[in-house]
Amino acid sequence: MNYEPFVISFQLATLTALILFCIALPLAWYLSQTKSRTKSFLEALTALPIVLPPSVLGFYLLVALSHNSPIGHFFEETLGIQLLFSFTGLVVASCFYSLPFMVQPLQSGFESINKNMLEASYIAGKSKLQTIFFVALPNMKPALLSAIIITFAHTVGEFGVVLMVGGSIPGETKVASVAIYEMVENMDYTAAHIYSAILVGLSFVVLLGTYIFNAKQSRRV
Repeated sequence: MNYEPFVISFQLATLTALILFCIALPLAWYLSQTKSRTKSFLEALTALPIVLPPSVLGFYLLVALSHNSPIGHFFEETLGIQLLFSFTGLVVASCFYSLPFMVQPLQSGFESINKNMLEASYIAGKSKLQTIFFVALPNMKPALLSAIIITFAHTVGEFGVVLMVGGSIPGETKVASVAIYEMVENMDYTAAHIYSAILVGLSFVVLLGTYIFNAKQSRRV
């Protein structure tokens, strides 16, 4: 049995979660603290991948990352990186469609923190960065874990956007969800069952561990 699609899926999900954590952390902090009129607009823009059909999002990413677009042209001509039908392109696309799954839990976690704790940190002379990492994040572990796990799981399970942007190149862009689709197309239901069962089992174990951890944290509060 070929486990390569699972390896690619997990590599993609890990990179996406790491990149999105760096991007979403300041964005979620800003959204949780600001009272600006632009907050609703930014929240709606961030949440857009949740409600958009994968075919629509995949199509616009396909156009945006192509050689004919400014982004795709810059990467190919300046950096020598082809975004479409490559692992790099999959990472870029994944960061777009998984963004809300990282931002929203982090924002909720920041909003749940007692404002007095943050004010006390500022009074003690701590900067915003120090306050986020040494006061806010340690006091919102369930939200932090949920953001990372949900982002990871959503990236592993995505199919439409991945297929449109990355195609199905063995050893590079052929992730587990695409492999299952091809098995069903070829009527290889036995292999499809095995692949699907592995994904279901792994997803359940990861989510179960997350809920158990969050439940323990809630009892300590």
